[in-house]
Amino acid sequence: MNSHTIKCYHTLLTGSLADDAAEKLLAGTKRYNLSFGSRPICNVLRPMFIKADQYAYIKHDSMLVLSAIEKLGKAIMADSKLRAKLDLSPREEQIIAIEPGFSAADASGRLDAFLNSAGDFNFVEYNADSPGGLLYGDVLSEIFMEMEVVREFARKFPVRRIAIRQRLLDTLLDCYHQWGRWNLRERARIAIVDWKGAATRAEFEICREYFEEEGYPTIIVDPDELEYRGGWLRAGDFEISIVYKRVITGELLERCGMNHPLVRAARERVVCVINSFRVQMMTKKAIFALLDDPAYDDLFSIDEVGAICRHIPWTRLLREGFTSYRGRSVDLLDFVSTHRSGLVLKPNGDYGGRGVTLGWECSDEEWQQALKSALRASYVVQERVEVLRQHYPVLIDGEISYQDRYVDFDPYTWCGKEVDGAGIRLSSSSLLNVSAGGGSATPMLIID
Repeated sequence: MNSHTIKCYHTLLTGSLADDAAEKLLAGTKRYNLSFGSRPICNVLRPMFIKADQYAYIKHDSMLVLSAIEKLGKAIMADSKLRAKLDLSPREEQIIAIEPGFSAADASGRLDAFLNSAGDFNFVEYNADSPGGLLYGDVLSEIFMEMEVVREFARKFPVRRIAIRQRLLDTLLDCYHQWGRWNLRERARIAIVDWKGAATRAEFEICREYFEEEGYPTIIVDPDELEYRGGWLRAGDFEISIVYKRVITGELLERCGMNHPLVRAARERVVCVINSFRVQMMTKKAIFALLDDPAYDDLFSIDEVGAICRHIPWTRLLREGFTSYRGRSVDLLDFVSTHRSGLVLKPNGDYGGRGVTLGWECSDEEWQQALKSALRASYVVQERVEVLRQHYPVLIDGEISYQDRYVDFDPYTWCGKEVDGAGIRLSSSSLLNVSAGGGSATPMLIID
């Protein structure tokens, strides 16, 4: 979005319009409990505006990348040698073997991307395991659309939001229909499953409220409260048709193992689990190393290869040996060791920014130590991409302060074939993750 449009919005954000915006944001934050602990999910008074033509371009190329990921996923399931490149554990191998029962294991996903100053973007990872934040952005877009400043801005620049709650429910029901236990005489009964202390509890409450308004009985339940008996997965007397699985598969495996009631019920096809356990292989950051490797180009169409080249940064599993970099052969460890300022180290199977080392933000000594530690585990190395910075009005103790923020733009994926909506994360740090601290969400609004 160009600076002129942003300046127009900021010019409006004064006096009574600023007061109204702050009041509505605070009221909405209280209404939906939009916070991580004591920190509000959103502390800025401007949405992320994006022009319709740029959004259409992002959607188009995102769908090409998503299509390539789906093809790669099928190839990985069919080829044990290719699958070995993901560094899956024996239990992960077991859990991805459970048949989902619907077409795309990743019914809802998030392609994490950074916009750049040229109006383009780069993906840095794929969050395939029922990612969080979708409902936060949905209610925030409703809150912002009610602000007088946004309504005044829309007189000159018409804006629209993308509704997510209905899209999410439709996706769950479509997968359930494919899965095959659809009962027209009885509404599906939904369990939102995650640990009791999950920081995203407020988002689950937004889900539950909406699902029940639409006529689908819904509970929020800890994995430890689940039982598999009498031919049903249950939480007390509540018989579950659909599990909206928000618990991370890797964490469930680590804490509960393969004999957990949820895993057994999914394996025996008595409950529809969405997203399926098969997404565990797609959450591995090594997926991008395979997408970026020219050796696998024959899996994809010409258009998909083009989109990968445009939007996937150079990524490799951290290993001894030679690899390609911009058309030349390099010793990978020597290259990583000497090109700190342009590289990122990421744990292959973790999330939330944990274990990530940004080469340009550490010393040579710290980088060498991080490299040694990474070699003892499963890590990828990825080339640095430009991250857009924009000026945002930040609400601090009732006062507006204009500050620069890095922008993370994350298109939402649906059933492995569609892209619609996006999550926006802002941060004063180049490690953009709201849950990691210091960040803010804000909604995306499209300018028509």
